Amino acid sequence: MTDLLFIVFAGLALLCGFLTVANPFTRSPVASALFLVLTMVWLSGLFVLLHAFFIAAVQILVYAGAVMVLFLFVIMMLDLREEERRQWNRFGVAAGLIAVAGLLGITVLTVVRSGISGETEATLEGTTPLLGTALFTQYLLPFEIVSVVLLVAMVGVILLSKRELK
Repeated sequence: MTDLLFIVFAGLALLCGFLTVANPFTRSPVASALFLVLTMVWLSGLFVLLHAFFIAAVQILVYAGAVMVLFLFVIMMLDLREEERRQWNRFGVAAGLIAVAGLLGITVLTVVRSGISGETEATLEGTTPLLGTALFTQYLLPFEIVSVVLLVAMVGVILLSKRELK
């Protein structure tokens, strides 16, 4: 049953993540933000399957709650309507593809160098003080990287949502 739930949650998270970025039905930024909320909900379901209930709750409260309210506030503050089709910016598309390829390469290189095999089983269970200690000692750099990624996402929402001057 756990394997089936993993497949369902992971598939729905990937589908909603795709619809966040490239929604073929609508170009509304509000719809993209709501698909991002759904992606975060499915990711919290994956954390529940790993018995990481605290991380699942934080995923819902912090990311699906506070961060998405901030994104929706920025979108609503800019008073956006359904965007008309814009011309493709070749430099932007090329830079985006290079960035995605770089991130994919870094991820593959990290996994290969980590020495993780399929037989190891990670335990995420523990108390909140142990999680906080591990987060701010052993995993401080990834924690700070996530905060920078969130900042870049906020700037991206503003840049993608602004109107072009005529």
